[in-house]
Amino acid sequence: MGESAVLRLKHPQEELPKELLLLADPDWEQIGKYLDQSSWTVAELDGMIIGVCGLMPLEPAVAEIMNAAVDPAYQGKGYGKRLILSALEQARTDGYKKVIVRTGNSSLDQLGLYQKCGFRMIRIERDYFVNNYPEPIFENGIQCRDQVILECTFNI
Repeated sequence: MGESAVLRLKHPQEELPKELLLLADPDWEQIGKYLDQSSWTVAELDGMIIGVCGLMPLEPAVAEIMNAAVDPAYQGKGYGKRLILSALEQARTDGYKKVIVRTGNSSLDQLGLYQKCGFRMIRIERDYFVNNYPEPIFENGIQCRDQVILECTFNI
């Protein structure tokens, strides 16, 4: 990331760019279920939000990364990794012992990114996207059918 790029927590009244949120989750109804339940870190470059990452509490010791997304014009430059690592640091600081993230079987770049950030695959929910999203999702020429769940644990 360049010197002018900043990671910061979202202000409570600040709107997140809908187009960014829809990159990671194409169903606005699903996004609405966690949007206000999560704390958000944004990547900002020259006053423009180019990336987002939410962290939602699930249990006292467990949080979930929600909707990590970077504007396509800025992908592949380390912004996504910094957002994920920032969310993990926030979770560790807040006393969580484990963070999970869920993604699709067809999200090949995201699966690689999460593993580079310390996540390990723990479970697959077959046909999750087929059963929970109104329209078929395709990425990398693959239908997104199954949800892959990964976790990162901390030795606190």
